[in-house]
Amino acid sequence: MNKKDKTWIKLMNFGHRMGCHQMEERSFSFRGYQFPVCARCTGVLIGELISIILIILNIKLNIICSFILLLIMGLDWFIQYVKILESNNIRRLLTGISGGIGLTFIYYYIFIILIELVKQVII
Repeated sequence: MNKKDKTWIKLMNFGHRMGCHQMEERSFSFRGYQFPVCARCTGVLIGELISIILIILNIKLNIICSFILLLIMGLDWFIQYVKILESNNIRRLLTGISGGIGLTFIYYYIFIILIELVKQVII
């Protein structure tokens, strides 16, 4: 087994521990290696990174917009789950990005609220 294969196996194990189903037909591949997470999880990770960059740049989405972005991903999953319409990997990626951005900003606002609560208790 070569070094690339060993690295790929480690990444696949990490993706599995993160909770991704890793279905091959719902995952992207690069140079013959399946991504360690599915297309939707790939999108979520990209969305989370985008959100962190936006927060660092002091660009914030409001909480309602954040919930709407998360809902978009949830609706895509639900429509596929109840077999109304099969999703594809590009749509999974895009709705995953949407959900990742929304979820990260929701976490951000929860964190801000918790910080304010702690300040009130301390003061």
